[in-house]
Amino acid sequence: MNHDKVVPYKDSDLSKKDQIAQMFDNIAHRYDFVNRLISIGIDKRWRRKAINLLRPLKPKQILDVATGTGDFALATVKQLEPEKVVGVDISTKMLAIAREKINKKQLGDKIVLKVADGENLPFEDNSFDAIIVAFGIRNFANLGKGLKELNRVLRKDGKLVILELTTPKKFPVKQFYDFHTYKLLPFIGRFFSKDDNAYTYLPKSIRAFPEGEDFLAQMNQHSFKSTQWIPLTFGVCSIYTGDK
Repeated sequence: MNHDKVVPYKDSDLSKKDQIAQMFDNIAHRYDFVNRLISIGIDKRWRRKAINLLRPLKPKQILDVATGTGDFALATVKQLEPEKVVGVDISTKMLAIAREKINKKQLGDKIVLKVADGENLPFEDNSFDAIIVAFGIRNFANLGKGLKELNRVLRKDGKLVILELTTPKKFPVKQFYDFHTYKLLPFIGRFFSKDDNAYTYLPKSIRAFPEGEDFLAQMNQHSFKSTQWIPLTFGVCSIYTGDK
């Protein structure tokens, strides 16, 4: 299955990018709640582990692509104390929730939010010491273009850290995961978010996305070096890293 062709609303005339923006606008008000319910809070641990990989680099300027409701950006500020984190997303309603969280913690001087597309970033070449992407890379309409753009705005010797959901392969984790992802998750998501498509799109997008060595090959193809793949929680999630 070509991941570029997997879209939330198959009967829509909108582009994949516009459909993704529409989907996240639709579910923004319940996104954090449903996320915690589905992941049992384990996503916080995944984020901490991903961010810790940047600690030796001591990055000052960090870009958070597909920042959503801002959890990754907030955790990055807490763990690494950079000068600035710039969070970008194509969903204005997700960013509105992120802005509320940031203002509540009085971190408006540390975290800047912008409406922007990961495949067309409004920044100069070599702008950031590090780039983080949590659960957003599989939503890119054109993965190759997105990776090329991430490489462009990353400084020499900078690091890209990607956190993404993956499909476990071993019994019995695979069977439990399949039930959770293809049966339980759409039911919970539909009940709480009132968007029938969003949480059926999610498992399809995970299944269609290139995983493990296949994704590292794409990173290598787009000029990232020393690429690594770190599976987490029996392969339910993975961290991918690459240097420029």
